[in-house]
Amino acid sequence: MPQPAPDDLDYRHRGTRLHVAAHQRGTDATAVGRLLVQVPGSAVSLLIVSGLAVGLFGAVGWLVVVAWLASGALVFHRPTELAFARHVLGLRQPLAVERMRLEPVWREVTARAGIEPGTYELMVENSDELNALAAAGHVVGVTTFSLNQLPSSKLAAVLAHELGHHTGGHAWAELLGHWYAMPGRVVWALARRITGIAFHIARHISVAATGFLLLGLGVFLLVVTATLWFVVIPLIITPYLLAHFGRRGELRADQQAAALGFAPMLAEVLHQMQAQKDAHRARTVASGFQVRKPGRLAQLLSSHPETHTRLLALEPYLRPGRQS
Repeated sequence: MPQPAPDDLDYRHRGTRLHVAAHQRGTDATAVGRLLVQVPGSAVSLLIVSGLAVGLFGAVGWLVVVAWLASGALVFHRPTELAFARHVLGLRQPLAVERMRLEPVWREVTARAGIEPGTYELMVENSDELNALAAAGHVVGVTTFSLNQLPSSKLAAVLAHELGHHTGGHAWAELLGHWYAMPGRVVWALARRITGIAFHIARHISVAATGFLLLGLGVFLLVVTATLWFVVIPLIITPYLLAHFGRRGELRADQQAAALGFAPMLAEVLHQMQAQKDAHRARTVASGFQVRKPGRLAQLLSSHPETHTRLLALEPYLRPGRQS
């Protein structure tokens, strides 16, 4: 039977709280930036939903539009969040033994932050990866590997990082922006699919048909870009801006965890995560597969900073006298 992970956490505030934060959830610049970046995509989605609703239902269609606009409030509706976490993210409620392990650590993390522990819902993901996540407005998920293999101090650092995402508003801003941009993404995916089918058919007809289709598509894109450049250009750069704010959000969540006194433990977790990645890469190479280093474009689209960048940002909190 595997030995349980050691309980090495410094429970400084067991049963007490030094303060209670005025806001149990917040909104920082990262969350605001993420929402602003999604405005063009959401505007396109609004036009799509409005056109379809009015076209299909006439004047009554505006009720559909209003209902779609109001549906964003479900991000903060706990039963809806829990259903989303279960059916979309694959999370589950902790077992009794898992809850006994999680709750004392979580209470210490929230006590240091001045947050009521019941503000957020703890859930578990069956996974062998060292990971955790903050979802929607109230959900904090942790993998079974993290729960069972990490010492309590490192588990606390991981949970404090996810709490930082919630108190910064990163989780709900990401989901809200994604939800309102979804109709536009669906239409774009359908357009790409139809275009791919059209090119497939044209290739079987003749080279001339393929060239004609390519020319027509190019002219159409040029006209749309020239006419609606104020929409097209923001949509093109949106993925890069979202990735930028994602990386900023990770660094801010790291800083929140460090400010609660978990900088050394978080640094150890980051080293462990990098070691797992390196081991996976080594196994891939040993199996005969080539592993290419991500190019500059892929790095710009990454939602997480490199481990070195995160460790560098933690250094000020690792100096003597900086721990909370």
